[in-house]
Amino acid sequence: MLLLLPPSEGKTAPKRGRPVDLDALSFPELAPVRRRVMAALRELSLGDEAVALETLGLGPRNAAELARNADLERQPAGIAARIYSGVLFDRLDLIGLPTGAKRKAGRRILITSALWGVVGPNDRIPVYRCPAGARLPGLPTATELWRDPLRAALPDDQLVVDLRSSAYRALWTPANAPVVTIDVVREQAGRRTVVSHMAKATRGDIARALLIDEGGSGRDPRTVDGVAERVARAGWTVELGNPDRNGSVSLTVVERTG
Repeated sequence: MLLLLPPSEGKTAPKRGRPVDLDALSFPELAPVRRRVMAALRELSLGDEAVALETLGLGPRNAAELARNADLERQPAGIAARIYSGVLFDRLDLIGLPTGAKRKAGRRILITSALWGVVGPNDRIPVYRCPAGARLPGLPTATELWRDPLRAALPDDQLVVDLRSSAYRALWTPANAPVVTIDVVREQAGRRTVVSHMAKATRGDIARALLIDEGGSGRDPRTVDGVAERVARAGWTVELGNPDRNGSVSLTVVERTG
């Protein structure tokens, strides 16, 4: 089982540490593309400030992030499990996982990124700003740039639980392995609405439950039904959609209120 996570906009900068070593990251064959993105991000960040801020979805108060982007090769790096600090990662709490679950996370989790392609929780990276929708100078879209390199590098032979937003799902989805996408809705008085921001918190909780499996066998689920059973055992109401030809399916988590 692979757990696919999005990056977080919120990141925690390490106070010290060696710079990133692209050849030491997971899937080092992606290093040439990573270097291209870093170079384009540097070019953008050193150019017109207003253009760079708009491209990266930043406000004037975030201009310091441009200086960091322009110097990524020399910025201190820390493990991705500590760098990413948004809502999903706060709830998943990779650092606070029990020892066995933490080892499993290192093997099972891939964090998709428009800059790195994918990284694992223990890969050392600097803080950066590079959303999936940003058009960097001289490069195609992140989806076009990463689709073939990720398809060649990543495994395509095991069940995938996809906890990413649509922008990051577009970068890579296995062609042959079954995929369980996690969607979250809120139901009140029989009416359902899509949960947006706080869905990240639920996805973080689900990822943690899949790694720990309190009260269960602790073995990874190997089927779509196994994932649904694990999530339901952790306390959520779940609904499975109809599978496609690869056996992929949407799992909807229903949060009932009122």
